[in-house]
Amino acid sequence: MAPFAGLCAIAGLMASNVLAADEPRPPLAIQFSLDRPIDAAAAPFVMAAAGGLFSAEGLAVTINIASGSPDAIARVAAGTSDFAVVDINALMRFRDKDKQGGPKIKAVFVLFNKAPYSIIARKSRGVRALTDIEGKTLGVAEGDLSVRLWPAVAHLNGIKTVKQSSISAAVREPMLSAGQIDAVTGFSYLSAINLKDRGVPADDLAVLKFADYGCEAYGFAVIANPALAAAKPEAVKGFVRAVIGGLNLTIKDPAGAAAEVANRMDGGSKDLELERLQAILRDNILTSEVKRNGIGAIDPARFERSIDQVSEDFKFQKRPQASDIFDDQYLPPLNGRLIN
Repeated sequence: MAPFAGLCAIAGLMASNVLAADEPRPPLAIQFSLDRPIDAAAAPFVMAAAGGLFSAEGLAVTINIASGSPDAIARVAAGTSDFAVVDINALMRFRDKDKQGGPKIKAVFVLFNKAPYSIIARKSRGVRALTDIEGKTLGVAEGDLSVRLWPAVAHLNGIKTVKQSSISAAVREPMLSAGQIDAVTGFSYLSAINLKDRGVPADDLAVLKFADYGCEAYGFAVIANPALAAAKPEAVKGFVRAVIGGLNLTIKDPAGAAAEVANRMDGGSKDLELERLQAILRDNILTSEVKRNGIGAIDPARFERSIDQVSEDFKFQKRPQASDIFDDQYLPPLNGRLIN
């Protein structure tokens, strides 16, 4: 009887193991940082959450809001956030400034194939093209990312004399609207649309996108905590797949995506966010490079040129290579990244 009892015990143990293997695993808790309050730029992430795409990948994602790209990067470096969406050029500067030998954070997915850096000006103040900014007063808000690439753009276009006036971000659009300054630096989908919302006629606005004047920079990208990426690479791949799915949902139904975003904002306007989203999709995400090569990746040669442009304002202790900043191993194959 003892051998039979032993066999039964083994069989029972095997059966319990099978049952345990069949039980659904609890989702992996993920902290995800946006580098600024939610607006239309966050639509792919909002739609991934609303459409259950994160949960389908076994991820329970909680979104938190950082106070800018440096703060969001620092959260990922500290491990208090697992992922963040940040300006990839800010990531270059953060990595170079890190003298403590911190984790080598890399981007794993590029959302904005073209950075939204721009100068927004009033035609009625004599600025219609970039060369018209010569001799004008340019308002620059504290922490503005666009102005960091301005030296490269100015150099490319032979512009030598522009007076920069430091202003608060809160008064950037009001000062331009009131004619107290000639132009401001900012994101094309933010300042320009904010100004139209303030009543500035659309035909009086000149939106001078740096990408149209030789700026090679990529924009917002998803970064991952290196410890998580090493221990749970499938979680990183799943997060990226969910974001791509969220982007596809956004493209198919921009109005619905704008409504989802506005519902998560304090006093958000569906119509305003839809206008923003349409500008983002047109100017920053669905570029010819993305239509050709798929979403999420970089062109290494272009990225190297963008590093050179960053270096015109920021003096690297050690110039990074593209592979120091971007890691493509978590991206799906090309057929999983093509945007129709």
